Amino acid sequence: MPTPIADGRPIRWGILGAGGIADTVSGDINLTSGNVVTAVAARHADRAARFAAKHGAARSYGDYRSLVNDDEVDVVYVTTTHPYHREHALLAIEAGKAVLIEKPVCLNARDAREVFAAATEAGVFSMEAMWTRTNPLVRQAQQLIADGAIGEVRGVRNEFGLGRAFDPKNRLYELANGGGALLDLGVYPATFAFLFLGQPDEVRTVGTLSPTGSDETVAMQWMYGDHPGAQLWTSALIHAPNEAAILGTKGWISFLPEAYRPTGLILHTDAGEVHTPDPLAGNGRGYQPEIEEVERCLRAGLLESPLIQHADTIAILEILDGARAAVGVVYPGER
Repeated sequence: MPTPIADGRPIRWGILGAGGIADTVSGDINLTSGNVVTAVAARHADRAARFAAKHGAARSYGDYRSLVNDDEVDVVYVTTTHPYHREHALLAIEAGKAVLIEKPVCLNARDAREVFAAATEAGVFSMEAMWTRTNPLVRQAQQLIADGAIGEVRGVRNEFGLGRAFDPKNRLYELANGGGALLDLGVYPATFAFLFLGQPDEVRTVGTLSPTGSDETVAMQWMYGDHPGAQLWTSALIHAPNEAAILGTKGWISFLPEAYRPTGLILHTDAGEVHTPDPLAGNGRGYQPEIEEVERCLRAGLLESPLIQHADTIAILEILDGARAAVGVVYPGER
């Protein structure tokens, strides 16, 4: 088991990659009381240096190996694009570093199994950066359901459409860079449905491809026995309300957009409506619960988070693998 990190000092983060998500999350890392951005690495040293100056990091590197070998780094946040997650996570794990890996944790379930197995064998913490599962409104919904507030859960609806016009150079449409609606956007509805309904017995998938061969719009119906349990939809091309609902025998819970990072929750029952506002509003971008969960696990000496378990992450990727196969998407170099 990893050696727990004492409460007396902050968790020191190394940021691998200096793109948009790295910038956003690093801002929230520094907003928490127990974490600090210590180092950053990018393919170009000058870009890393500018990033480090913006976020108060003590060191910057023009290569990734130097970052993972930095003795002053406790956990590496892998923020590169999807096809490089496996390689860069394994690089950090081999250096003995805990890892938070941006979603999707890998291009496919096979690679995810390899990464998590390597981390477990090395005795280091690893987790997919699926911030939705740590969101306080999502966790409140779980508690409401456990308390019987909506009776037995019978269905889930969730959508994520971004509305990006086709551009072969846009990462969402660039097949060689892991583009496509499912891995970038659809992973959220899939995670949401899995969280509240569990593993489906069957997934029925239809979809369309972009001119580059990436999945453009995909709809999934998750079946539980003979009954449809989840209706999930995702699109790179079409913008949508991006709402979600959990439907029960005694009521339902709706999430205000964007559902992957809800801005409010409404409990609907015969007694009326109970509204819960976003407890994270006005304080950063909403990544603090995810960061604090990593901190909690590192201080407890855990190998994985009970909120974002390896087995669940792999199972969801297996579903997405099947959905990609159903619409005919294969990434270059997939093993």
